[in-house]
Amino acid sequence: MPPPDFPTLLENLRDDMPRMVKVLSTIGTTDDEEYLWWDKLRYKEPPEGLNHEEWWLGLKFKRRANMRQLPLEMIDGEPFAYSLPDKMLRELDYVSQRASGQIALPEEVVSKTSRDRYVIQSLIEEAISSSQLEGASTTRREAKRMLAYGEPPKDRSQQMILNNYRAMQRIREISNESFTPERICEIHRIVTEKTLNDPHSAGSIQSNPDPDDRVKILDEEDRLLHKPPPVEQLPDRLKRLCDFANAGIDSHPYVPPVVRALTIHFMMGYDHYFEDGNGRTARALFYWSMLKQGFWLTEHLAISLILKDAPAQYARSFILTEQDEGDLTYFFLYHLDVIRRALVALDKYLHRKTLELQRARSLLIGGPYGFNHRQVALVQSATRDPSNYYTAESHMNYHAVSKQTARNDLYDLERRGLLERTKIGKQFAWIPRRDMLEAPEDVASGS
Repeated sequence: MPPPDFPTLLENLRDDMPRMVKVLSTIGTTDDEEYLWWDKLRYKEPPEGLNHEEWWLGLKFKRRANMRQLPLEMIDGEPFAYSLPDKMLRELDYVSQRASGQIALPEEVVSKTSRDRYVIQSLIEEAISSSQLEGASTTRREAKRMLAYGEPPKDRSQQMILNNYRAMQRIREISNESFTPERICEIHRIVTEKTLNDPHSAGSIQSNPDPDDRVKILDEEDRLLHKPPPVEQLPDRLKRLCDFANAGIDSHPYVPPVVRALTIHFMMGYDHYFEDGNGRTARALFYWSMLKQGFWLTEHLAISLILKDAPAQYARSFILTEQDEGDLTYFFLYHLDVIRRALVALDKYLHRKTLELQRARSLLIGGPYGFNHRQVALVQSATRDPSNYYTAESHMNYHAVSKQTARNDLYDLERRGLLERTKIGKQFAWIPRRDMLEAPEDVASGS
């Protein structure tokens, strides 16, 4: 439900000054911590003496007084803006401290080698979830196998996932470089390769001037929720977005770094620069902006995994902003909560890995056996899922080592009796022995 029209509410009280004074005085002492939107507020109990419309009018006065404008505009030319309620300030502090800080865990979990492995896992999770959010339909198992073993995609859904993975890898490579329209088009081209009805649209800003060809967002009753800007405005709007993305902390007005990254995410969806793939590109650019601004931990977060679980809430975060005069606070609050949840999930994951590594160390590391951390990780993987198979290429990709090092690891595990070698297609593959860990000491020593 869209909020009541602010000018109309003002007009209704124009000739009733005592009532207006009551609205303003009551709202001055009303808590706005939750930053409710109209469709939720209208079901709450309003402050004593006010109806819901008057309550909303008072909150709008209060919020407008605290709005911070951005150098980016809505379709009607009005600037986007946001507020900084206490709830948002707390979330910004939390994300800023956590995403740029250190992880207080054992060295073997956060060492460069382990970190590279976790990054690769996170990129795989993000690639799969971001694609599924946009309609890709394949199992996580099949998708992970494709990426880990370098298998060619079997259909459009798997191609989307492979594209997302490659795009995220490219983001890591250019994370310190400036945003430009050309680089954004490059990311879009990677994201959409072999997935568009018109292959020439990959990496190309929309240019068809026919307004009927522009994507429109409708609700279930075919009511218009969002219509992107005309195509002739897109090149200039994209250039302004890049200028905004590249502005430093000394720019005016000051924009908190996480707010900057989230705004880039929003604008990609709002302006809809490309025929398709805008959502996947938007999430990739968010990662780029976060990494560029020093939030290194972001590359460990599979944010789309959380968004995918509640796609309606994700879509609503865009709609609420557009319905309420470009107030981005709704969008920011929702996504800050998503980032917090991703950080908490990362904590749980890393602590679980700490316990797994400790168990593996006691079983496989030390003494005369000399298993390295990559072999330990493979044995753990094989223990969790004995149907897995491993190739030199998959082991190389997963641990970011040379192919020869990967081969040495696998041949060593075969020699010790933990793996059996077979052939899949034209390449060697290793599968776990059924009795791999039934007698760890004997197996590890090769007896």
